[in-house]
Amino acid sequence: MENFKGRSLAVIYGSDSSEWEISCRSGLFTASQIDGSRFDVYEIFARFGDWKVVAVRPLGGGRVELEPAPQVDKTDFSALVNGRKVKFDYAYIMQHGIPGENGQLQGYLQMLQVPFSSCNSFVSTIIFDKFSCKSYLKDVDFVRCAKDIFLRKGESLEGIEDKVTSQLGYPVFVKPTDGGSSFGVTKVKRAEDLRAAIEFAFEDTATVMIEAGVSGREITCAVYQDGVSEVALPVIEIVTDHEFFDYEAKYNGFSEEICPAPLDAAMTAKVQETSRKIYSQLGCKGLVRVDYILCGEELYFLEMNTIPGMTAASLVPKMVRTAGLSMTDFLNTVIDSTASR
Repeated sequence: MENFKGRSLAVIYGSDSSEWEISCRSGLFTASQIDGSRFDVYEIFARFGDWKVVAVRPLGGGRVELEPAPQVDKTDFSALVNGRKVKFDYAYIMQHGIPGENGQLQGYLQMLQVPFSSCNSFVSTIIFDKFSCKSYLKDVDFVRCAKDIFLRKGESLEGIEDKVTSQLGYPVFVKPTDGGSSFGVTKVKRAEDLRAAIEFAFEDTATVMIEAGVSGREITCAVYQDGVSEVALPVIEIVTDHEFFDYEAKYNGFSEEICPAPLDAAMTAKVQETSRKIYSQLGCKGLVRVDYILCGEELYFLEMNTIPGMTAASLVPKMVRTAGLSMTDFLNTVIDSTASR
């Protein structure tokens, strides 16, 4: 794998979704870890169409905040920085949610032929929608999917309680089909609580999925390409006292993330191989994290993240450290493997 020859690298963070603050944390950490001996690193804060270059770390130098922050010219993905036009050679996308995770930002970059760090626009769109993503995996023989019911906003909910009782049973998880960080997700144990959970899920989305609850251990594994093949990072088990791995558990310390997961060698290999197969099945690029429930010896697919969290305390950096890699070397590999797309 040849090193990418571009020099001006933009890390894009912020987003138009409720995950924008988490995205900023991920973006700042990622920007700080990118190889300063190879790239001028520009930080772009992008929210509701307002894209600004808020900081730069020039080759071999320290981070400098820009005030006033130059606007990004979206006609050619450039900006006037300190009186000089900079056309960004590469985009490292750290926007959780819309537009960085649902394919919109990827489509823009593809049209301008600017290489970027994540899956292409089509694959990103499919994976971002939990129901669509599961539909690509329901008939494979290497992972299981829990039964579910799909709802679109505005359709009648008459008889929904009976339908869930007969087809899924309780408990169930009611969740928006798009979005992340467990926003809008409710674990429902009784039929009388179902409609309130559906209304809550519909607050930020037009489509909702009711999914049968699977009891087991929550497992996650990330996959990336090293230029030769798909590589699975060490597996993590997530343990929490909460009903599930919700926002509080994810970001406010109410969970234990054990890396490597306390699994035997055979199950660890199974999780990693399954993750590589899913990565290949969906046609992924860059770094992707796959989440599961391990029920006995069976792996149940939960969801995929094409822009997984990248704060210092996030799951993927823990996997990278456990694998004995430096974050800078790891990010170099992701950049080089996605630059020639």
